[in-house]
Amino acid sequence: MQLIVGNWKMHGRLASVAIVEALVRAGPVEGVELLVCPPATLVARLAEAARGSHVAIGAQDCHPAPEGPFTGDIAAEMLADAGATHVIVGHSERRIGHAETDALVRDKASAAQRAGLVPIVCIGETLAEREAGETLSVVARQLAGSLPETGRFVVAYEPVWAIGTGRTPTPEQVAEVHAFVAARLPEGTPVLYGGSVKPENARGLLAVPHVGGALVGGASLTPRDFLAIAAAAPGAIA
Repeated sequence: MQLIVGNWKMHGRLASVAIVEALVRAGPVEGVELLVCPPATLVARLAEAARGSHVAIGAQDCHPAPEGPFTGDIAAEMLADAGATHVIVGHSERRIGHAETDALVRDKASAAQRAGLVPIVCIGETLAEREAGETLSVVARQLAGSLPETGRFVVAYEPVWAIGTGRTPTPEQVAEVHAFVAARLPEGTPVLYGGSVKPENARGLLAVPHVGGALVGGASLTPRDFLAIAAAAPGAIA
């Protein structure tokens, strides 16, 4: 069973419920789990639209604390109360733009588990780190510092230089990192690939050994493209 996650980032208004309604109408893709992570303002509305269907709704970030004087932040418990089942933590856009450390990412992942959510922990190297031959050491450091100690979680490998750029690693590069990551995780932990995933390259990426699904950005805002990516998963039956 592959997990295909749509990260809407800072996109979406109330009218965007139509995207999830279209996914629900399309019916399940056998062998695939679909998860949509909209902005926090839409979690409750989309959870209502997807209730009882094959589409799950997640979120894009959470605060480590269950409540408190943290203006503008959102607790994992609030997301669970709104209907979320998963939450993305440690995305490179937050690691870089908000100076999030591995330790903070781990605290957020643990908070998600505390609230009954499944954290999707993002890792990945920059272009400079890859060109310096540091990819595996960076990934090893992020795994050691960012993952919760126990419990259920998902890992998403997103090379920073491939996010939103249209560039993707070669299948060999993806295979190397995913094998490295899988060897350091509890058996059965999904390892997603993310970074410019689209219908045109999804089949090749999802067929790479140890790739357990995809974290999809812009293509997840179009139901046809998102479903095409899901249908490209090995063994998928639409």
